Amino acid sequence: MSRIKLTTVAFKGTEEQEKQLRNTLMEIRNSDHPSVMTALQQAQAIYGYLPIEVQQIIADYMGVSLEEVFGVATFYSQFTLNPKGEYAFGVCLGTACYVKGSGDIVAKLEECLGMKDGETSSDGKFSIGSTRCVGCCGLAPVMTVNKDVYGKLTVKDIPDIVAKYKAL
Repeated sequence: MSRIKLTTVAFKGTEEQEKQLRNTLMEIRNSDHPSVMTALQQAQAIYGYLPIEVQQIIADYMGVSLEEVFGVATFYSQFTLNPKGEYAFGVCLGTACYVKGSGDIVAKLEECLGMKDGETSSDGKFSIGSTRCVGCCGLAPVMTVNKDVYGKLTVKDIPDIVAKYKAL
C-alpha cells in the first residue's frame, strides 16, 4: 500500500478562486447528476491541486463527509493533494525510460533537491513527480521541468540541470 504524502506548503487560495469554486459546486449540486468526482475535477482545475480546505468545502456543498471526498481524491491518480512547485520536475518511469535508468535519475534528483518524489519544497519553488510515458521514448530516459524536456539523461546531468533552476 502506498503512503499518501501531504504537503507542508501553506494553502494560499484566493477569494476569487473560492468564489469560483462555490459557484461551480452550486451548479454541480443542482445538476441532474451531482457527483463528488465532478466536483473534485472542477476544484483541481481551479486550484491545480486539492488541499484539505478545498476538500472540506466540497464535502459541505455535496452533503457528504470529508472522508468520502478524501477517499475519492486519493483513489484516482488524476487528483493530487499537493501543489506543484514553481519548477515541477517530472521524471518518466515508463518502460523505455525505466530500463534506461530513470529510477536512478529520480534518486539523484531527490538527493539534489533534498526531498522525495511526490513532494514540494516548503518554499513552493520545486516539486518532484514521477510520471508515466511522456511520449519521448526515443530520448529515454526523459525528464521534464515544466515545459522543458531533457532527454538521454544520465545521473551526471542532474546536478547541472537542478543548479540551472535554483539560479532562476
